[in-house]
Amino acid sequence: MTHIIPLANSLHRATMEMLRQQSPFSAMTEGDLLWLVQRLSVAYFPQGETLLEPSDAAPDSLFIVKQGAVQGETAEGQTVLQLTAGEMFPLGALLAERGTANRYVAASDVFCYTLPAADFRTLLTNSSAFNDFCTRRIASLLEHSQRAVQSEYALAQDDESRFSRPLRTLVQRAPVWVSPETPLEQALSAMDAARVGSVMVCSADARPVGILTLKDVLKRVTLAQVPLSAAVSSVMTATPATLEADSPASDALLLMAQQGIHHIPLVSQGQLVGVVSEKDVFALRRLSMEGISRAMARAETIGQLTILAHDIGDLAHSLLAQGMDAENLTAIISGLNDRLTERVIDLESQSLDLPHVRWCWMALGSEGRMEQTLSTDQDNALIFFQAGEADVDALLAFARRVNERLDACGFPLCKGGIMASNPKWCLSAEAWQRVFANWIDQGDPEALLHASIFDFRPLAGDVSLALDLRAWLNQAAQRNPRFLRQMASNALRNRPPLGVVRDFVLSDDVAHPHTLDLKLNGTTPFVDAARILALAAGVPQTNTAKRLRESARALQVPEAEIADWNSAFHFLQLLRLRHQHGQQRQGVAPDNHLDPDTLNQLDRRILREAFRQARKLQSRLALDYER
Repeated sequence: MTHIIPLANSLHRATMEMLRQQSPFSAMTEGDLLWLVQRLSVAYFPQGETLLEPSDAAPDSLFIVKQGAVQGETAEGQTVLQLTAGEMFPLGALLAERGTANRYVAASDVFCYTLPAADFRTLLTNSSAFNDFCTRRIASLLEHSQRAVQSEYALAQDDESRFSRPLRTLVQRAPVWVSPETPLEQALSAMDAARVGSVMVCSADARPVGILTLKDVLKRVTLAQVPLSAAVSSVMTATPATLEADSPASDALLLMAQQGIHHIPLVSQGQLVGVVSEKDVFALRRLSMEGISRAMARAETIGQLTILAHDIGDLAHSLLAQGMDAENLTAIISGLNDRLTERVIDLESQSLDLPHVRWCWMALGSEGRMEQTLSTDQDNALIFFQAGEADVDALLAFARRVNERLDACGFPLCKGGIMASNPKWCLSAEAWQRVFANWIDQGDPEALLHASIFDFRPLAGDVSLALDLRAWLNQAAQRNPRFLRQMASNALRNRPPLGVVRDFVLSDDVAHPHTLDLKLNGTTPFVDAARILALAAGVPQTNTAKRLRESARALQVPEAEIADWNSAFHFLQLLRLRHQHGQQRQGVAPDNHLDPDTLNQLDRRILREAFRQARKLQSRLALDYER
């Protein structure tokens, strides 16, 4: 039997102190929290009792678990979530003023605070912290977690928001720019007078059309013996990458990593307002992307590149400590690893007599998705056009050298042999189409096992070969919904490890007891689902978050759902990075096996929510492909 007990005034202070240990109550003002506490009642539910039944009518109360555990069940009796101290339900139903879809049952003896629905809506209006949490649950929790990480690393307050600062705040001076017809001599004089490393080339209305850097001068002017009377437009880099002046600094770091550039023009309404360099962003850091990128471009030996691979890891640690989000951080790691791989390929292509055929080196797996963490092996392939047997042998020898050099740089050989040096993954454009067509038509276990190969991305060589293959693959997959159903069925076998009695289902593997595999059971459900949705929608993206965003528009999935899925995915990525960072600091080889008992209460709570979001995404797949 349920017993409702109004909170007496003498308990208000103790209740406030207890609630303050949880989000969102820890962020609420003293007045708002007291207002809430004064309107709470306490309800007791013995184990097995139902707290809330599915209904067409909107619920009349908000529940906050005080003690014990509550599990949510579908109408068929399947447990889909478990709630513990500090968690609230049914938020979605209260916000939408609709009935609840799940049944909530006491998994143990439970005490809950209850708040009348009318007071819940009043609190939403009065407390911005409460409103933000209820409408952006997982995103709000993530922000609390990131602030905790920054505190843990004892960073200066100025550094905490470094990468969210608008780029315009980093601009040190007015931009130096000239018109396209300006003679080189005048352009160089302008650079010298301003003591800057680049000059912008703009149209009459101050819109960027090109950029000339000191590096360009050496290669395109001095060594090419171009007269100083020539127009700057003849040697500039045309159509430079730009960013809006109000973009965060993290966007500049990502663009620099992806394109290997060191200066970015800033625009407002299309007009030039400033230029930022990597030095501007990393003014206070010893390690910089500029230094690593320049050193990689000059490296002539694998030994030098091995050292730089360690520097990439050190830079990643620094960015992690400063609170950079996982989406940008994994993309930056991948971007710098791209530069390293490209340099290895460049060195090996110079030392070998490669055949005169069109070829493209493709990144697969996490690198293909721009989602590499601190622990990654090789996944790559080659595609070529019209090569004879001798040409193929030469390409395989070249690929073998590249794979070996990358292994020496700290990127282990793929245990499954998914590498360009394997004849199975060094194929002509026609052969790649035949392989994919066979997988799509037959839907055999090998096709499902190697699904990560569908995440290919061009890295070096003739990129059009890979882009054409991507366009062909998307069309072929869309024409065969049976294959997408088989992929979905296979993906749904990997269920997020949420427990019924305990929070999580932990591994009983002898090598990794009492742990969760954050990759296999954490991020992989999101990666697999995003891949299927992208193929179904014909989206060319390979990055998981971008696949979900672009597929959502094509498949008419609500943006709020996509935002929650991506927030959950990026928290799992962040947790992997933090776990691997901690292992490396202790001199342990990094992996993805985390003991959840090592997490603080907040991160443990977000982890549960992230797994719930994975289940929701899988429910979407099941709805679309298991009819």
